[in-house]
Amino acid sequence: MGFLWSLIIGGIIGWLAGIIVGRDVPGGIIGNIIAGFVGAWLGSLILGDWGPTIADFAIIPSIIGAVILVFVLSLILRKMRKTA
Repeated sequence: MGFLWSLIIGGIIGWLAGIIVGRDVPGGIIGNIIAGFVGAWLGSLILGDWGPTIADFAIIPSIIGAVILVFVLSLILRKMRKTA
């Protein structure tokens, strides 16, 4: 059950990051989950594990890390579309 909660929380974090940045995460639900997990990892590297925790995700650093990830990914994808 813990793994399922991690997938759900990771997906919500990725979805929130997409809303904050104003860009859809490529890959739909799977992309949101991956963005949430990678964003949580990135956020914990940058900010540590402070704030409220749900399903082993420190929510505030995870959302900030996911926003950074989605923003950088959107810049890269936009640049690739212009050169193609």
